[in-house]
Amino acid sequence: MMKIAVIGSGIAGLSSAWLLARQHQVCLFEANDYAGGHSNAVDVCLDGITHPVDTGFLVFNRQTYPNLTQLFSLLNVEIANTDMGFSVRLPAENLEWAGSSLSSLFAQKTNIFKPRFWLMIADILRFNHHAHRLLQRAKDEQLTLGQLLKAENYHAPFIDWYLLPMGAAIWSTPSEDMLNFPAESFLQFCINHGLLQINDRPQWLTVNNSSRQYVKRLCAGIGDVRLNTPVFKVSARGEDGVMVSHQQGEELFDKVILATHSDQSLALLDTATAQEQAILSAIKYAPNVAYLHSDSSVMPRHKTAWAAWNYYNSAQDKAHAPVAVTYWLNKLQPLPFKTDIFVTLNPPQAINESKIIRRFNYAHPQLNSAAYEAQKQLNQIQGQRGIYFCGAWAGYGFHEDGLKAGMRVARLLGANIPWEAVYE
Repeated sequence: MMKIAVIGSGIAGLSSAWLLARQHQVCLFEANDYAGGHSNAVDVCLDGITHPVDTGFLVFNRQTYPNLTQLFSLLNVEIANTDMGFSVRLPAENLEWAGSSLSSLFAQKTNIFKPRFWLMIADILRFNHHAHRLLQRAKDEQLTLGQLLKAENYHAPFIDWYLLPMGAAIWSTPSEDMLNFPAESFLQFCINHGLLQINDRPQWLTVNNSSRQYVKRLCAGIGDVRLNTPVFKVSARGEDGVMVSHQQGEELFDKVILATHSDQSLALLDTATAQEQAILSAIKYAPNVAYLHSDSSVMPRHKTAWAAWNYYNSAQDKAHAPVAVTYWLNKLQPLPFKTDIFVTLNPPQAINESKIIRRFNYAHPQLNSAAYEAQKQLNQIQGQRGIYFCGAWAGYGFHEDGLKAGMRVARLLGANIPWEAVYE
């Protein structure tokens, strides 16, 4: 039996700790006053009702989250169907539309008379139809998304009104920065998630009564979970093990798993090897401020265009500004409130102070070509000096990726995965 420290209680840390706690003495360290990372549920009091509301991790599906689906089944976590519609609002272009239906596409009636809007629709159909050919070209020529779009002669309305907003909303990345995204990864993700097809799209799901349901079950299986305990430093001590310096003092462990963001993991290492420095520093994070609120002014002006995810860009010259997206939580979660509530990332306009419920600081990985190259080399630094690394940053940045990263590290340390593990 080994003594193992896991630092960070997001899905990667929770899963690796839970899997290893079956055979080893595991201690999970968390700097925050709650476990879960982006699985961050808040008790909201509205309309005379108090109910937990998720603010970070919101949705998954069976096809592209196979490990998460099986884990939830194993933990007897209740799930519910949800919706993943998307809207775009660009005031500088006097444009508003949503892709949920024909009526939402033309929620703004003037769209019917805009030739550029019809050009966007034509390009969407062309892009979807040729997705697999485009994927092959992106692989063969190692193109960025911007290079591929230029080479294939896609028009500005399709790029600026549809593709970049969709990518920016999915990856919480400035829209213009999406042009530097590896085209192969972008297309593979969109194909896998059924985003480029009209029929047979996956049914999106959410956790009933918030993600707390799975977090508390995993924590119960780990046992030694130390909240409000920030770790300051991790030092390799050769054959003696790995020293963890934290708020309560120092502790020696046989192995340490850094399940924090890549930049945080690098900062925690007392002395990083050249390889650790190169790999971890290549995967950058960008901060995003999020507000939980009930101010509907952030939503499309036409109610018909309201969707589960709502992209907003106030001016084209703000292309490199942090992405502004509003999640309509009543649409995404089975909530008992009549009042509409939202989470808005990086609001471009002030939210009514009286309607703000909570403010959060999140950070999301910026997955450019350098980051994907670094991901391919991650195995080379696993277990060196008894230190392991995992997080959603090792994949596309989503919950399934964090879980897979946690599973991989747990497996390296001898854990058995109690479901049919899927790594690709």
